[in-house]
Amino acid sequence: MAKKKAFALRINEDMLKAIEKWAADEFRSTNGQIEWMLMQYLKEKKRAPKSKDKDA
Repeated sequence: MAKKKAFALRINEDMLKAIEKWAADEFRSTNGQIEWMLMQYLKEKKRAPKSKDKDA
């Protein structure tokens, strides 16, 4: 698993509430939901990071 790096995120209160509800509906943490959303978008735009398999 890739190393995680913390950073501050400023987000509109209504948007955060919507993400928190979505996260609860999906049984994820808010942070996990935001990570999932970002990865989905990166994959959609073909910009997802390449996996670093040590067996390759």
